[in-house]
Amino acid sequence: MFTGIVETVGEIAALSPKDGDVRLRVASGALPLESVKLGDSIACNGVCLTVVAQLDDGFWADVSRETLSHSSFAKAKLGDKLNLERAMAVGSRFDGHIVSGHVDAVGTVLSVQKDARSIRIKIEAPAELSRYIAVKGSITVDGVSLTVNALEGRQFDLNIVPHTAAQTTIAQYTPGCGVNLEVDIIARYLERLLQAGEGPASGGLSMAKLAEHGFLK
Repeated sequence: MFTGIVETVGEIAALSPKDGDVRLRVASGALPLESVKLGDSIACNGVCLTVVAQLDDGFWADVSRETLSHSSFAKAKLGDKLNLERAMAVGSRFDGHIVSGHVDAVGTVLSVQKDARSIRIKIEAPAELSRYIAVKGSITVDGVSLTVNALEGRQFDLNIVPHTAAQTTIAQYTPGCGVNLEVDIIARYLERLLQAGEGPASGGLSMAKLAEHGFLK
């Protein structure tokens, strides 16, 4: 489990195809490696990867076919920058939102523009994810916990404050680039709960359904 609060920016130092999937070496920059051990999970651009070998300056991790089919790692190349976050420790501060590290799909950056000292970014999500995105709700973009400021169909706007831009890869975004998206996990479980025993969802959420399942009193 992660929070979406990026600790540092690393980069892909090596890529090795391996029987249909990929093994990659991550140069982890300023990530505190003294607390990282074999088998630990580290979010790399929002993708939960397992440390399979440790290095003095980073780690090796395997990227499965499943992950390649749902994330930007399918087009990864040497030198690509990665937002890195270690798994959340029990008892630590929870500053972002609940992030599983299981990327849903790749979105497309439509525009990047200055907005006072911030950066305003518009992203288009795949159609199957749009129902999970809500204004002022949370979404994870390349491992960064962000708030949706505006929403129109599949397109949503984000405001990136100077600190976030400086500490992540977001300042490098250009129109047309792909970004890893993970929607709010609570929205997914809520939808599944409402569908349980009813077959495919037909009417969407309603106040009556929320009350029926105990979410309203």
